[in-house]
Amino acid sequence: MGNLLCCVKVDQSTVAIRERFGKFDDVLQPGCHCLPWFLGSQIAGRLTLRLQQLDVKCETKTKDNVFVNVVASIQYRALSDKASDAFYKLSNTRNQIQAYVFDVIRASVPKLNLDDAFEQKNDIAKAVEDELEKAMSNYGFEIVQTLIVDIEPDERVKRAMNEINAALRLRMAANEKAEAEKILQIKRAEGEAESKYLAGLGIARQRQAIVDGLRDSVLGFSVNVPGTTAKDVMDMVLVTQYFDTMKEIGAASKSSAVFIPHGPGAVHDVATQIRNGLLQASVNQ
Repeated sequence: MGNLLCCVKVDQSTVAIRERFGKFDDVLQPGCHCLPWFLGSQIAGRLTLRLQQLDVKCETKTKDNVFVNVVASIQYRALSDKASDAFYKLSNTRNQIQAYVFDVIRASVPKLNLDDAFEQKNDIAKAVEDELEKAMSNYGFEIVQTLIVDIEPDERVKRAMNEINAALRLRMAANEKAEAEKILQIKRAEGEAESKYLAGLGIARQRQAIVDGLRDSVLGFSVNVPGTTAKDVMDMVLVTQYFDTMKEIGAASKSSAVFIPHGPGAVHDVATQIRNGLLQASVNQ
């Protein structure tokens, strides 16, 4: 019916190319237009102005001789003011864009090692976008954005990279564990040294307190009981403490047998030995 009435409809985000007797005449914007077909006017084709996306997968080799598949995503659209160029100058836009992408990627990636290629994805995408923008603008297309969405090496290479990373992390974990054990041993040794030092101070103070107590007892007994000498009092105190100690050993649930000489004359020998031992310890301090 539209053709009979010489009318044509152009949808939104689309332009139509009008020809007259086979020659380009005009670009029809969205809406209703008069198309006098009896005067040789016709619609040669339609061109969408919507944003389009093309995913390109390119195989190439890195500088360290690793083959990778680089996946690039190209977002582009036709320019309304250059619709005639976009319609007439290119017969297959997608193949043309793909050719440029292949050219740039295969010129850029072989200059980089595999690790550098992953780190410089944005630089590769920028190089592709610059080259496409310069080339496709002459054909009436705008490159909106270019993304390198994936760099995929061979499966064996990926497995080797994962093993390298795993070994590196295990080595780091082993180093950290060894360092932690070293710190624990150092702290434990420092704690033991401090503990022994404090124990030594405690023993020294204990012995000093015993000596001071015995001295005070001897002096007090000598004053209160006339006629006794310091030696007599010391013998009595030492013998008393000796037998108190023996009593405690015998009362303990887990005691060892102690054999000592017994007899009336042995008490004097025991007292002499204990007194000499304590006096010798006091002199050494």
